[in-house]
Amino acid sequence: MADDDVTRVGLVDDDSLVRAGLAMILGADPALEVVCQGNDGSEAVTLVQKHRPDVLLMDVRMPGLDGIAATKAVSALPNPPKIVMLTTFDMDEYVFQALEAGASGFLLKDTPPQDLARAVHVVAGGDAMLSPTITRRMLSHFSDANPGTRQDRHPGLDQLTERETEVLGAVGAGLSNAQIGMRLFMSEATVKAHVSKIFAKLDCTNRVQIAIIAHEAGLSDLDADPEM
Repeated sequence: MADDDVTRVGLVDDDSLVRAGLAMILGADPALEVVCQGNDGSEAVTLVQKHRPDVLLMDVRMPGLDGIAATKAVSALPNPPKIVMLTTFDMDEYVFQALEAGASGFLLKDTPPQDLARAVHVVAGGDAMLSPTITRRMLSHFSDANPGTRQDRHPGLDQLTERETEVLGAVGAGLSNAQIGMRLFMSEATVKAHVSKIFAKLDCTNRVQIAIIAHEAGLSDLDADPEM
């Protein structure tokens, strides 16, 4: 397999047994390569700069520099990796903060092995690792904590084309690129191009952030059928 076809993965967790288990599971997938490991958030920036992983799996709660602070630091780097938080509880308040800081999603530490590699591939491909149900709860959390108006909070919305606005609403509903393509009759590559333009116009770094904007602007349809 060509190197371009391999997704490079980094692991940061203070539990050595968790790291070993994750490395073993991910290493069984020939399209994934674990290129670096760290046991504290303070190591994250150095590891990313040295090994350039495509996806970084990082524990939320660690001694020293925790996953939230480490996510902010890594996200500030040029061309940062996609960051997926590892947590024990799906409603962990720290996960919400990490997503707002730039993480692309989160995984529970008891995620079945067969789902773990798939999740890494999903995030590497540009989608957020969030189910529509979790997206609904997360958006409700942010809306309650950050009340505001579209005009005051997100002037970049006026820069979006009509098609980009439709894509934004679909992202806000928790749909993947493939599902958005089916709904809006576009190729997946075209959807990715629109999402990239939305990132730039709204000054966002991941789908979670633009989903929040879509929800606050009343553009997301959270009753959309993700299996369509």
